[in-house]
Amino acid sequence: MTTQHSHASDRELDGLAARLGEDGVAVVGGSVTDLAGVTRGKYVPTRRLPAFVRAGMGASPSWSVFCVDSGIAFTPSLGVAGDLRIRIDPDALRVIDDGVAWAPGELHDQAGEPVDLCTRALLGRTEERVRAAGRAALVGVELECTVLAPDGNHATTAPWSPYGIRTSLDLAPFLVDLARTAERVGLPVEQLHTEYGHDQLEVSLAPLAPVAAADAVVLTRVVLGRVAARHGLAISFSPVPFAGEAGNGAHLHLSLADADGPLFSGGDGPHGLTAAGGSAIAGILATLPELLGLYAGSALSAARLRPGNWAGAAACWGLENREAAVRFIAGTPGNPHGANVELKVVDPSANPYLAVTAMLGSAERGVAAGLALPDEVPDDPSGLDVELPSLPTDQVAAIDALEASAAAAELLGAPIVEGLVAVRRHEIRTFGDLPLEETTARLRLAWSC
Repeated sequence: MTTQHSHASDRELDGLAARLGEDGVAVVGGSVTDLAGVTRGKYVPTRRLPAFVRAGMGASPSWSVFCVDSGIAFTPSLGVAGDLRIRIDPDALRVIDDGVAWAPGELHDQAGEPVDLCTRALLGRTEERVRAAGRAALVGVELECTVLAPDGNHATTAPWSPYGIRTSLDLAPFLVDLARTAERVGLPVEQLHTEYGHDQLEVSLAPLAPVAAADAVVLTRVVLGRVAARHGLAISFSPVPFAGEAGNGAHLHLSLADADGPLFSGGDGPHGLTAAGGSAIAGILATLPELLGLYAGSALSAARLRPGNWAGAAACWGLENREAAVRFIAGTPGNPHGANVELKVVDPSANPYLAVTAMLGSAERGVAAGLALPDEVPDDPSGLDVELPSLPTDQVAAIDALEASAAAAELLGAPIVEGLVAVRRHEIRTFGDLPLEETTARLRLAWSC
């Protein structure tokens, strides 16, 4: 799962590098995703792949607190001194472009141990704890993005038809290339379609183990960016790429099972929920007000999280309820993957490893505590006479809640919370007083790969 546990021998790594070289791969890249949700990387000549795995390539600790505008949000714990190593996972290596291979990386100290700020290692530990508790988790992702012209404006000017066959077929060469590339690199794409927003595209990924699912998010973003460039296009993963238009989500789907079977089906609770499944949903909802600054804490996130946007702005759950933060999908013949829950508030500005960690860890907290399932909200919450837990309504409130959260400290650790708060408060200082139109323009490509 993580590079420190890789059992590949030096001879096997030398052989992998040789095979890649014979196939025309000239450089190998390794990436980490920082606390602002931006993916950053380094490259080595292919012959140096073994060194990238074993020793790693140098990276300042400040990489973790780089900001969306290239600023650095130094903290009392993170300054100009020190050095880390990015070590890549050879088991997850993929050839992503002509002559270029990529693998996800982890941050290690000079002694070779993962550091507290390594989000991939954190998710790996969370996955292992779930497994040790006798449960298995799978995570699926719906990743929304906006297709742009090279100058950053809309790719098309014709009237947009949401989910339209015309709008999708106009992008047919791009979609064909995307599907073929995804198959070649082993991305489990299940669905492609144009979405509600102008030039908006959604890519749905099949369920995977948690670390593999977060890796797939990063790889999908990279592939989308490279394929788009081949067609004279660009891709925006901004939560709100254009003021007043549809926002982009990065919805997470979670399923859990134990020795007795799935937690979200086969029980005597609502829609077949087991008692443990109900507690998992309760756990996700219980931490949501505190963790919103992780799931959707950027300078643009609050503009997306509004009623009527199908972004899950209400802290409740409901069967197929797209206005609820937690949408429940029952196990039916129309759902071949089985019952699962979708967390709709997550947007692409979130670090995917942290978002999966938070959702999975919150579900586990709920199961361990035996939390009671809240009453279901079966329809649009804004039209019902129900009192729901309130969510922070702006970035300042969301980050303040995250900083004060005992759940965040438990699930993420103090160093990650400190760094995450620092980078988001940098955004507040930099963009908080700007018109939304200016912020969307400046950050339109901030999360692109």
